Amino acid sequence: MSDADAREVMEFDVVVVGAGPAGLAFAIRLKQLKPEVSVCVIEKAAAVGAQILSGAVIEPGPLDALLPGWHDAPPPICVPATRDEFWMLSKAGRTKLPTPPQMHNAGNFIVSLGAMCAWLAPQAEALGVEVYAGFAAADTLIENGTVVGVRIGDMGVAKDGSHKPGYTQGVDIRAKLTVLAEGARGSLTKQLIKQFKLDADRQPQSYSIGIKELWQVKPGVAQPGTIVHTLGWPLDNATYGGSFMYHLDGDRIALGFVCGLDYHDPLFEPYEAFQQWKHHPSVKPVLENGTILSAGARAIVTGGYQALPKVEMPGALLIGDTAGLLNVPKIKGVHQAIRSGMLAAEHAGSALDAAGFDAKLRASPAMAELKKVRNIKGGFKRGKWFGLLNAGWETVTAGHSPWTLKGKPDWATLDRVGAHERPRRDYVQRTLPPRDRLAGVYFAATSHDEDQPVHLHVADTNLCIDRCAKEYANPCTRFCPAAVYEMVEDAGGRRLQINAANCVHCKTCDIKDPYENINWVTPEGGSGPNYQNL
Repeated sequence: MSDADAREVMEFDVVVVGAGPAGLAFAIRLKQLKPEVSVCVIEKAAAVGAQILSGAVIEPGPLDALLPGWHDAPPPICVPATRDEFWMLSKAGRTKLPTPPQMHNAGNFIVSLGAMCAWLAPQAEALGVEVYAGFAAADTLIENGTVVGVRIGDMGVAKDGSHKPGYTQGVDIRAKLTVLAEGARGSLTKQLIKQFKLDADRQPQSYSIGIKELWQVKPGVAQPGTIVHTLGWPLDNATYGGSFMYHLDGDRIALGFVCGLDYHDPLFEPYEAFQQWKHHPSVKPVLENGTILSAGARAIVTGGYQALPKVEMPGALLIGDTAGLLNVPKIKGVHQAIRSGMLAAEHAGSALDAAGFDAKLRASPAMAELKKVRNIKGGFKRGKWFGLLNAGWETVTAGHSPWTLKGKPDWATLDRVGAHERPRRDYVQRTLPPRDRLAGVYFAATSHDEDQPVHLHVADTNLCIDRCAKEYANPCTRFCPAAVYEMVEDAGGRRLQINAANCVHCKTCDIKDPYENINWVTPEGGSGPNYQNL
């Protein structure tokens, strides 16, 4: 008897991988249209929303269309946007700039996307959707070139591969249609894009890392609805990125830092840049005498229009950030995720057929929105000032420039140590918490059973010890925001130590390693961060 024959099998009309806004919007819309269709949503986090991290400011239009009465019972954190500010920072000061048109937020809402997804899930269940949290889709089921479902990872496997007491074999979930809604750099999506050549003739996908904290601040400091974005210090002019402060109710402020993973300096540390930004004279007074409530990090997909892969294959389709629908100049993707999920549900209909969805998405408002801004992120690959000028041009021309800006994949952009002219970082002494990356991991409430197979697969550790150390000084020890990778000296010599239990599932290592030597796979279901209101 084969392994497949021995496994328990569950059958649904549709299986959705990922209980984010795209996956839940798809499930809700499909059940609204076709109540008789059986739909299962699986989520690797221990609870829906526990591993969702975003700014997040949402445009409500698609949510209005999905759930017209949502304003009567909104998500737990949902603050109407009242004011926009846009700052250019130097080390000691700031200049207020006009807010770019794409970043005007009148009529939008500041939310916790994790809390919003936890709010959406019961509404899906009320329609008959089966939502299963704590189950990680470890592989896809493919027969005769067609995706026929997913395999849930086994539970109770020891680090050495043996079965611990309580071992449970993962089930196969078979479906007529499989919907990938894993978010940025989905592990199954990555495999399927390669297998089905979905990125043929497309530009390389690009990413940023977003690091976020939620603070309880002194009474009267937070001004609910205020939205602040910044450029400049502590980033040099060659590195894409910026920050945000979103003022919530309850004396809370969500703040974060985003930097493009196409940066060149092998010694750059995104986490340290974020902590430095918190000490700017315009930011530090807001946080002093406050308390961190939660923290985390996540990759953000930023390739846009020209990097969008084909979003259909036999038996399956891609939606939301797993397809790459974020609007970078707006710094928004939730409306695109909900919009694409609804569109996919309407397309699938009773036939539950993926064929034709790619053409339908490309003819939709979601794609028209991306086309208008297709060259804006690419302009910043030539530096901040060129990027700002180019952004102005592209805004005026609405994406009708007779050229397409191109770039290299993020893993290929690092300069060699010694070949890179190090910028003057001009960093300051830090006094605000957390004191280091390990303390930050505490606020992510991440949890992994130490005795499980390491989910960060390094293909060649000798490469790390020798070549990478010489050429790039082991950048994994710096770009990871959770101190997962560590080069240690012991009796056996220098070696790579992987602190997998620290992992917050941001996927940065899978994206930025200069040799593509690291492969992130799903750990045991329920493992990972447990974000609170991020």
